[in-house]
Amino acid sequence: MSGGLGGVVRSGVGRRRVQTVVMALTTLLAVTASVLAVGLLVAASAPFAEAFERQHGAHLTAQFDAAKVTADQLAATRQAAGVTEAGGPFPTVDLAPTLVRSAQNLPAGITLPSATIVGRPDPGTGLDRLELTAGRYATGPGEIVWAGAEAPFSVGDQLRYDDAPGAPTLTIVGLARSVGRTGAAWALPATVTAMTPAGKGGFQMSYRLAKSATDADITAGRDAIAATVPDGAMQGAASYLTVKFNTEKVAATFAPFVTAFGVLGLVMSVLIIGIVVSGAVGSATRRIGILKALGYSPAQVVRAYVMQALIPAAIGALIGVPLGNLAAVPILNDEGEAFGTGVHTVDWWVSVAVPLAALAAVALTAFVPALRAGRLRTVDALAVGRTPSLGRGRRARLVLGRLPLPRPVSLGLANPFTRPGRSATIAAAVALGALGVTFGSGLAMSVGAVQTALNKRTAGDVEVYAGRPPTPGEPDPGPPREPDLAAIEAAIRAQPGTGRYFASSYAEASVAGLTGTTEIVEFEGDASWAAYEMIAGRWFAAPGEAVVPSAFLAAAGVKVGDTLTVSAGGRSTTVTIVGEALDLSSDGRRLIADARTFDGLDLPGTRGGKRFEILVKDGTDLAQYTKGLEAALGDNGHAEVNVAEISETVVAMDTLAGTLTLMLVAVAGLGVLNTVVLDTRERVHELGVFKALGMGPRQTVAMVLTSVAGIGLVAGIVGVPAGIALHDWVLPRMATAAGTRFPQHIIDVYSLGVLTPLAFGGLVIALAGALLPAGWAARTSTARALRTE
Repeated sequence: MSGGLGGVVRSGVGRRRVQTVVMALTTLLAVTASVLAVGLLVAASAPFAEAFERQHGAHLTAQFDAAKVTADQLAATRQAAGVTEAGGPFPTVDLAPTLVRSAQNLPAGITLPSATIVGRPDPGTGLDRLELTAGRYATGPGEIVWAGAEAPFSVGDQLRYDDAPGAPTLTIVGLARSVGRTGAAWALPATVTAMTPAGKGGFQMSYRLAKSATDADITAGRDAIAATVPDGAMQGAASYLTVKFNTEKVAATFAPFVTAFGVLGLVMSVLIIGIVVSGAVGSATRRIGILKALGYSPAQVVRAYVMQALIPAAIGALIGVPLGNLAAVPILNDEGEAFGTGVHTVDWWVSVAVPLAALAAVALTAFVPALRAGRLRTVDALAVGRTPSLGRGRRARLVLGRLPLPRPVSLGLANPFTRPGRSATIAAAVALGALGVTFGSGLAMSVGAVQTALNKRTAGDVEVYAGRPPTPGEPDPGPPREPDLAAIEAAIRAQPGTGRYFASSYAEASVAGLTGTTEIVEFEGDASWAAYEMIAGRWFAAPGEAVVPSAFLAAAGVKVGDTLTVSAGGRSTTVTIVGEALDLSSDGRRLIADARTFDGLDLPGTRGGKRFEILVKDGTDLAQYTKGLEAALGDNGHAEVNVAEISETVVAMDTLAGTLTLMLVAVAGLGVLNTVVLDTRERVHELGVFKALGMGPRQTVAMVLTSVAGIGLVAGIVGVPAGIALHDWVLPRMATAAGTRFPQHIIDVYSLGVLTPLAFGGLVIALAGALLPAGWAARTSTARALRTE
């Protein structure tokens, strides 16, 4: 009978068209979701490693003094012990740029911190290749490319370098990304050389080392290179391990929820495939009996039904792989921007392993029921499906039939008890779908609350920057004029609609217990209304009090209520920590206080100029207010409406949560669809009897829908608390990875108004999946239903 086995397979696939389509769609969605889930897990596990290889990153980047070493001597360092590859030497210069023109309306005349400009002939060769994220690379003497993550610049902005010979003005023609963060900007080597003041130049060399896994390996490589050049020539060296740590810290923030969604998607996919395939094979038990009666052996029967499951599954898997890769592109791009590592793609092995695993799951889940049916006696196999199991579901029908419910409703509610195993699996699928919706909704609300909390760092309705950007087309304004801060304050006070305002600026100082410098945020004026989001304690209320982020407390080993010593310019003062704030800036190494706290210190000049935050009175038109204030400020400042920031990390997380939630709901809905299709077709003769006794189409739809309504409602009620528990487990771990804690209100986002619709989420998923088969059952004629076996 082996010759007819192919015909049996083809006949089974063609005859059960609905189940074939459902199986293909289920496998398609399962593979799509799994490719996306596994791709995200892989991308979040080692984002730096992938970018490092793609951009051919350097293990060590060293800076040399051009006055103590020549280019030829540096070229010879390629032969140093442990060096396997080297790039350079590239001329470098450290200069402080002055903003001339900004597309983002940043105030002109601001002198930014000194930044390293590296002279490279092109971006795409050698070590530490640059990835252009906007514009192009520099091709002439008046052009520069800036690191996109280093400053809020755009293509077309202009910078003047007053300390360079001739004070040249350079136009930003591109933005780029360096995996090793080896420079703040890049230009042609001749441009950098021309900009270098006498005795101020340097060289940069990049190296790959034979051993680079640990800090000790990097130190040994650096020492070997330093030994080949004159003493004191090497001014410093940066290890790729530092950049790797910072990148993976951002990735670690994503890891908890990406892992949760990924595991949830994989479990859901396996479960739904199991439901669909085992149900399809199990429903064919009687046909298996016919094949055995015709002389087919149990082994042939098993092979035939495994192949009937694998054919549509293979079609779904082949389509699901490219769909999963396409779905991953925008999400991985958002994730890459958040990590600072650029564009990610799904690893090739994911596109191979996932469909193979899916097909293996299909084969296994088809094999078990087919083997069980194949081992049945022919008579028993023929009887299955013709004679329902006695007693199964009868008691439930009797009990529900006594309730004051329409008969179709009571019949539908009792139906799950006739096949409790099938009902349990579909309940699990719906519960996982409800869990995913609950978790994804809560995550989106919490991430939004984090963004709102971080936006409190710029509290005003209107912001004023000291200094004024030039009008587009205006010639270079020349050396900056110091803005009149008193005149700015007078203009703000005199402007109709002004409520309250304060000024803020930034400086650096040393804090006892911390190495290096700490960023100081100074507030001048009444800033009581501009408190950051507080995690513990309170906002500062007087000089001598300070607020710090969570990471500061951890790094300094202090707590709210402790006193610290702050030093600058050879003088010191003490401050008392009165609050812990939610602030991720500067890696949390930040101290926020009233400016009068530091009156006794010789702080360096403020960085970035002063910024005024203005709270307008109720009913004030912001556009008119800003226009009037802009005119009153003249050349002293620039006013603009404060627009809430939306970070790339938040965008990436929201996109991920939304996409994966929809995937889970779709897969769960398909599982319900398949189960109801199987159940309806198995009971089609019974439906014919009901129709003959007077059941109308609407009553038939009601009966089919209520057969899953109870399961959906119960599964949803179970899935919601599970989703809340998962959310409450993931959020604190995301906060820890980001180096902070979250206020409790950011975690407790499930209000009664949110929980009520979520509780019905399982019901909605179940009803949506049952709509199509309910419509088919309603349209089936009585005669056709009665003739169907």
